[in-house]
Amino acid sequence: MSKKPIIGITMGDAAGVGPEIIIKSLRNRELYEQAHPIVIGDTKMLERAAKILDVDVSFDKKTKDEELMDTEFGKITCIDLDILPEDLAYGEVSPVSGNAAFEYLRMAIELANEGKIQAICTAPLNKEALQKGGHMYPGHTEILAELTNTEEFSMMLSSPKLKVIHVTTHVGLIQAIQMIKPERVHKVIQLAHETLSNSGIKNPKIGVCGINPHAGENGLFGNGEEEEKIIPAIQQAVKEGINVEGPLPADTLFFRAQRGDFDIVVAMYHDQGHGPIKVLGLEAGVNITVGLPIIRTSVDHGTAFDIAGKGIVDERSMLEALHQAIELAPTK
Repeated sequence: MSKKPIIGITMGDAAGVGPEIIIKSLRNRELYEQAHPIVIGDTKMLERAAKILDVDVSFDKKTKDEELMDTEFGKITCIDLDILPEDLAYGEVSPVSGNAAFEYLRMAIELANEGKIQAICTAPLNKEALQKGGHMYPGHTEILAELTNTEEFSMMLSSPKLKVIHVTTHVGLIQAIQMIKPERVHKVIQLAHETLSNSGIKNPKIGVCGINPHAGENGLFGNGEEEEKIIPAIQQAVKEGINVEGPLPADTLFFRAQRGDFDIVVAMYHDQGHGPIKVLGLEAGVNITVGLPIIRTSVDHGTAFDIAGKGIVDERSMLEALHQAIELAPTK
């Protein structure tokens, strides 16, 4: 029996670049030597993308109950949900496409829960389309958490030089600050420690960002948020033997982390963590949801409606996400 993991790739919003980055990534023969990649989406959207990219490839339509370990390079296996119209417009917000993106992910979670795939790698969805399609979630992470009954989770971004994990993500800045509590900061520090320890890093060194400029500078900036929301969490983690330091000024912490002083940074809100990763190279960034009972990785970019259907998208983030999924996935 094959020991290679089966990786389920959700197609995301087909009005964006998802089908194109999948077709380009699955031209990589090395992937098929390491795993069984299968797409969960609409085959006709993949066929359209292959034509745009002038890629000579065949397709093998499957249902969820068929054998998934007979993949081969040059023939893309797709669990075909057949939801979308053939003439779906590129680059436009579509409730139909938003709903389809949700259904692809729902099917992938079902397959993972049944043990039929070992990891999920997601192409980007459009949050506006998702909600217009009737699914009121901020993004992939929250869908995964709800459909796996997971209460404590976090978004981790990984690039070759920097890893970042977030206390809050897709909420407004004022709401994010309100949501930061010592218990949540402590849990995210624990998730960072467990994730890196499980990946083979012994005693990972964790740096924690402050909220205010200069991490508050002893009360000079802000209203004591660092003392109220962050320091108790760090003190608790230190008592548990976790190698953690902070709160530190974010403007220098990321520089220190990318030069090797820290294995991961705990960011307090979305842009604090996403900005540095994307400056270091959007094409190499990968989004990993930690704390879930299943492995999930994703590209670190959006649907790129402005270039969808033009055949010019860069697939390197998807390739890196697939490699991370293979690395983290248990083998059968």
